[in-house]
Amino acid sequence: MAADPRYTVVKVDLRAEKLALFLNDETGVAFKRFDRLDAWLKAHGRQLLFAVNAGMYHADFSPVGLFVRDGREEAPLNLASGTGNFFLKPNGVFLVTDDGPRVIESSEYPAFARRSGVRLATQSGPLLLRHGALHPALIPNSDSRKIRNGVCASGHTAIFVMSETPVNFHDFALYFRDVLHCRDALYLDGTVSALYSKALGRSDFVRELGPILGVVSP
Repeated sequence: MAADPRYTVVKVDLRAEKLALFLNDETGVAFKRFDRLDAWLKAHGRQLLFAVNAGMYHADFSPVGLFVRDGREEAPLNLASGTGNFFLKPNGVFLVTDDGPRVIESSEYPAFARRSGVRLATQSGPLLLRHGALHPALIPNSDSRKIRNGVCASGHTAIFVMSETPVNFHDFALYFRDVLHCRDALYLDGTVSALYSKALGRSDFVRELGPILGVVSP
């Protein structure tokens, strides 16, 4: 099957690579940009290999929902009601345990976390796919088209997708289901969507970011 130029797909095999969440440096200053994160990592003897924005954030760059870094919960699960994409229920959590990556519905997280050691977690919304079914609010042929990015999981692999042309939620979810064969997929964000890839020679900057998901060389 030929690659679809409308989407960039990056697969991260967590048996060989380690995903990490980033927000602030050791002084509490938010990274906000991939180049700043990469410079900070290089100063610590490491290198950024891949990164994407990791979900929605407030004006002060703090996460709107759950944020678990290195096994520590730094922002709580947000099950509140509200307006905007994050609150388009059901929303979801992308997480990593010793068994690999998962995308789950947000209200399932507390019970899941009690029985599994969660190393990393970020919450966003809407949940594009749940058990193979599209989110009920997604509208076929919607004219709300934006650059979007999201994530799903297959076995030990986290699959990140960035649209290269504006796309609506419905078509974006169908790409995860019908092309990538994912059963659960989470929307990360729209207008701020950005991707860093050393292999692709790419370092997007659209606007300053809050949480960032990245793969770092040891």
